[in-house]
Amino acid sequence: METVNAVGRRKAAVARVIVKEGTGAITINKRSLEVYFPSSILQYIVKQPLNTLEVAGKYDIHVNLDGGGYKGQAEALRLAIARALVKINPEDKHALRVEGFMTRDPRSVERKKPGQPKARKRFQFSKR
Repeated sequence: METVNAVGRRKAAVARVIVKEGTGAITINKRSLEVYFPSSILQYIVKQPLNTLEVAGKYDIHVNLDGGGYKGQAEALRLAIARALVKINPEDKHALRVEGFMTRDPRSVERKKPGQPKARKRFQFSKR
C-alpha cells in the first residue's frame, strides 16, 4: 500500500494527513499525539475513526496542523483521518458516516459588520 493524503477542516483549523501502513504512530507537527494533545479527551476525538474501524495499530499517520484552537484542530484531524481511511477502503464509508465522522462541520465565526462593535452586537440605542 502506498501513502494516502487527505485534508480536514473545522472552524479556522486545517489538518493535512499522510497515512501509510505501520505501527500506529501518530505524529503531529513533528511531535507525538500525547505531547501535542495532552488532554485524553482530545486524543480520544482524534482516534475515534481508527477505533470505529478497529485499525488503531495498523497505520502510521503524519499530520500538518495549522490554525484554530486545540478543539478545532482535533476535530479537523478526525475528519482528515476519516477521509484518508475511506480512500484506503471505500467500504468503510458507511460505518464512518453513521458515526458522523465524514461530515464537515460548516459552523465558523461570523464576520464583524461595519458600524457595529461585533457580528451581532449593536451600539447602545439612545432615544435622546
